[in-house]
Amino acid sequence: MTSTTAPLRVGLLGTGSWAARVHGPALAAHPGITLAGVWGRRPEAAAALAKELSTQAYDDVDALIADVDAVAIALPPDVQAPLAVRAARAGRHLLLDKPVATTVEGARELAEAAADVASVVFFTLRFSAAAAPWIDEQSRVDGWHSARVDWVGSIYAPDTKNPYAESPWRHERGALWDVGPHALSVLLPVLGDVTEVTALRGRLDTVHVLLRHASGASSSTVLSLTAPDRASGVSAEFRGAEGVVQLPEVWGDGALASYGTAIDALLDGVRGGGAHPCDVRLGLRVTEILAQAEAALAR
Repeated sequence: MTSTTAPLRVGLLGTGSWAARVHGPALAAHPGITLAGVWGRRPEAAAALAKELSTQAYDDVDALIADVDAVAIALPPDVQAPLAVRAARAGRHLLLDKPVATTVEGARELAEAAADVASVVFFTLRFSAAAAPWIDEQSRVDGWHSARVDWVGSIYAPDTKNPYAESPWRHERGALWDVGPHALSVLLPVLGDVTEVTALRGRLDTVHVLLRHASGASSSTVLSLTAPDRASGVSAEFRGAEGVVQLPEVWGDGALASYGTAIDALLDGVRGGGAHPCDVRLGLRVTEILAQAEAALAR
């Protein structure tokens, strides 16, 4: 059983830009964490990142899992899912990235494996110091009529140099799977579960998704990674009996700070604080809804 006072020993799985820029530095700096090691699919990258983070590299992922209390995963979703299942079955707590998987079967297996461990999925807006309280405030309001959450990115715009543009899985799955989870993480806690999904393709990887919610409200979202740089941005708006509310323009407090809050949430769960709203069950539901949208696009 994990001690309630000793630092949580965490292993980092992944060595890409997101791991090097966010996961690793945040884990290494957190006072409640001991970053016990790094594993990656490229041993040379794991060695370099481990040196940068003042920890050790592991050649064997199962050896790292055996040496820690929890794993933090910064890998493509369908690489993440089976490794997270292995870790959970070994009794290790999970700090995951979104989406947890891009197949319902993979997400469901993960949710079942993680039933007895603490888990947190890093939906960025749900851990932002400005956005998270705003979302919580809207979730306590009744009578919402409709909403929209748009996440329009430009990481593939011709004149944009983005460290995540070389990500193979983003090229393959597009905005629906990369930024769709962010939109759903805002809509679901406010309007309730989704009961109906339809979707339409736009330019390049742009997708328009229309949702009906259990509350009776409807919502829409525009998702893209290929918009012109000047057209990019994130917005959220809810309309209801009390009027119109919009996500604050300055909601970002930096990914490092938000990830630190996600670490806090995992520690709280490990120490008996109960399941977090952004655990693997939400991760599974998000995958199910995105799979429905993908099926609608195919039709």
